[in-house]
Amino acid sequence: MATIILLKDITKTYHLEAIDVPVLKRVNLSIEQGEYVAIMGASGSGKSTLMNIIGCLDRPTSGEYFLAGINLTTLDDDELADIRNQYIGFVFQQFNLLPRLTSLANVMLPMIYADVDRSQRIEQATEALVQVGLSDRLQNSPNQLSGGQQQRVAIARALVNHPALVLADEPTGALDSQTSHEIMDLLTELNQQGTTIVIVTHDADVAARTKRVIRMLDGVIVENAQSIKN
Repeated sequence: MATIILLKDITKTYHLEAIDVPVLKRVNLSIEQGEYVAIMGASGSGKSTLMNIIGCLDRPTSGEYFLAGINLTTLDDDELADIRNQYIGFVFQQFNLLPRLTSLANVMLPMIYADVDRSQRIEQATEALVQVGLSDRLQNSPNQLSGGQQQRVAIARALVNHPALVLADEPTGALDSQTSHEIMDLLTELNQQGTTIVIVTHDADVAARTKRVIRMLDGVIVENAQSIKN
């Protein structure tokens, strides 16, 4: 399998007035195409910073990051934005849907930035919503959907550009337990179809649904092992 994510000696230090605060300390990590991985850790462990770097939302202080074989360390902000839109789909805890847009229009948004023509945007967005079980909710706005349905729209939006990687940040954090199980079932099904998924979570039950669990503590990886249930 091809390596999707390769981190080499990644560090991240924030400069707060006269104080340097190291958040990541020489992190090394590889994730292969088709993997299903959870990154866990308490608040302040560095897991969110690591996710931001993997998602091209932040830059490391030092080290190298390769995504699908591309060395991102040398790219400028515009190039990183292009990589982010082309290679990565994001799923967030709070869904981040635009309230005045329909499900279809929300899912079409990433393709607008990718300069996809309108007819193709409609076709691909419809296919993505059908894929997540929302064929009957194309014209509904977010306030007409349940929390689980809104998260399904967000997952469809993440998938619509056929990214190499889906990053999910606490994807069940705003959902009740039954809906959380349904969303995790959907993510598991998508992974079985070949989608590479990395979930950042503090929930041990969510992490147990993945195939590999990476635990962070004080800016370093302290565990990198196959999930107990897999």
